[in-house]
Amino acid sequence: MVDLFGRYPAISDLKRAARRRIPLFVWEYLDSATGAETVPQRNRAALDNVRLRPSILHGELTPDTATTFLGREYPLPFGVAPVGMSGLIWPDAERLLARAATDAGLPYALSTVATQTPETVGPHVDGRGWFQIYPPRDPDVRADMLHRARNSGFDTLVLTVDVPAPSRRERQTRGGLVQPPRLTPRLLAQVARCPVWALGTARMGMPRMRLIDGYAGDLAKSGTLPSNAHVGYLLRTSPDWDYLRTLRDAWDGKLIVKGVLNADDAARLADTGVDALWVSNHAGRQFDGAPATITALPAIRAATSLPLIMDSGIAGGLDIMRALAMGADFVMLGRAWHYALGALGADGPAHLVDLLRADMVANMHQIGAADLADLPARAVDTDC
Repeated sequence: MVDLFGRYPAISDLKRAARRRIPLFVWEYLDSATGAETVPQRNRAALDNVRLRPSILHGELTPDTATTFLGREYPLPFGVAPVGMSGLIWPDAERLLARAATDAGLPYALSTVATQTPETVGPHVDGRGWFQIYPPRDPDVRADMLHRARNSGFDTLVLTVDVPAPSRRERQTRGGLVQPPRLTPRLLAQVARCPVWALGTARMGMPRMRLIDGYAGDLAKSGTLPSNAHVGYLLRTSPDWDYLRTLRDAWDGKLIVKGVLNADDAARLADTGVDALWVSNHAGRQFDGAPATITALPAIRAATSLPLIMDSGIAGGLDIMRALAMGADFVMLGRAWHYALGALGADGPAHLVDLLRADMVANMHQIGAADLADLPARAVDTDC
């Protein structure tokens, strides 16, 4: 039996292995940000600057990593964030991740621009899936998307509000990926060096945005978009406050707003009937001048009593603890799950869960934290 902890003791090890097994143009899609890519660096530096004060002489501890979020109990305070074109990064990624998350008792969020539809992923989320929506302009399209998601087992809706227009993602453009994906001789040479990815992709078929394709029709032919954007932008609008209220009225489940960085927005969102806010800078993929999410988090926590999710830059269990200590109630990871798939295939996500749990438990022992509620009191005052 392979000793996964011995070979892959950290997310960084999974990342290195995944890079070898994923074609370069796909890797650039997964790993890139926009502009000079300063936001990922800022996220990392700010997380590293959050320090937790140890407390001693607690005797034997059995740290409890369980939490309750939006009325559901979870054994760990994290889940799988929505990632567009997830099935391009690793064949059948959406269903593999949905099954792994459900098996671990964690939430899985399906992107509007996934390579699978709610109907094909829904059987794997046990009626507890999260569906991330980019706001359709057409009210009939919106109503149909919501109906399909609800009927497929997704009871929580995530409205992403920090993508008002396509970002440039220069490194992705240099990598040669276009939308829809098309294999040029240059890209085929990269694919040939990654046989496991190539065979899996051949079995699944060329990745495409199956949900969006069903609505796009001839728009893809008539629309004008940057080469690294996709047909989904032709269906979207940039939402406003009235759009959010309309969505709240139309959706009878939990509603989360994703992409909040401004405390003033957080205070106003509390009056719209949303159930939680998601503090995110889109991992630097949209705006290179954004603050680190952990930097924005305390002011947002002070501005609202709504539950808060945080993402962007999380690289281990200690980072999850840092987010919880600074005001988050839950944490979502995106890239890390795909590093795990790239490194280990279907076995990767379960190993990632084990890694994050072990890292959290070890660090909770070190600071004498019996449960997650102890973490905010351990945060050292710092300008993160």
